[in-house]
Amino acid sequence: MITGVSSASLYPLETERAVQMLGELGVRNIEIFVNDSSELHGDIRREIISCIKKYGMNIVSVHPFASPLETHFLFSDYKRRVETIMGIYREFFGFAREAGAKIFVLHGAYKGARCSDEEYAERYLMISDAAAEYGLTVALENVHYCKSGSVEFLEKLQSACYGRAKFVLDIKQAVRAGYDPKDFVKALGGDIIHLHVSDNRPDADCLPIGMGTYDFSGLLRDLKSVGFDGSMVLELYRRNYTEYSNLTNSINALENIIKANS
Repeated sequence: MITGVSSASLYPLETERAVQMLGELGVRNIEIFVNDSSELHGDIRREIISCIKKYGMNIVSVHPFASPLETHFLFSDYKRRVETIMGIYREFFGFAREAGAKIFVLHGAYKGARCSDEEYAERYLMISDAAAEYGLTVALENVHYCKSGSVEFLEKLQSACYGRAKFVLDIKQAVRAGYDPKDFVKALGGDIIHLHVSDNRPDADCLPIGMGTYDFSGLLRDLKSVGFDGSMVLELYRRNYTEYSNLTNSINALENIIKANS
């Protein structure tokens, strides 16, 4: 298992500045949250790639700002919109490949989307096949306001995709959906390949590691039991911490928990 930080944790700091700041903090494993299409091209893209090389960063995953479009484009019955977002996401895939990422994070359709389970599986496999051309694995995140927020839905998708579906487990999103994150591990097993981590307690669902009461040791035991050896990336909202040192302290705390349970 490796630990890291998502650049989303520094939002609304511009992406290139967020990557640089994480480099200066000594964070070497990161998820890049692309916040604007301009970051996929030209000078900004070159600045991000240069910073990755300067600090010797390992980019484990890329998260697109276009996630809210997925309901109306990728999971639409209007073919032109499907083709449009596939073109957009191929630009993300190209950026992710140059950055060295191996995982592309998908939110999928909102809960109320008029998309059958069969159509959903077809579209997931379609974008997975496209991403594979760039050396990427598409991993669907459990987002509480999306279909993916349900354990039962993800189990159906897992079956419909004949083992090809892969997943991101987000701790805070699981809690917001009324689950213990361990429920997703028990249901999805080794198809979970990436984690968004944060701590929580009854009055707050997104905190730096060590400032809440979540049973990380229990989660790690369950992850080890299904053979998980992927990345655990801290993803906080900027309002949920006060100093950048909270990010590095969180990673140190998580690494200590991992060592204690190794």
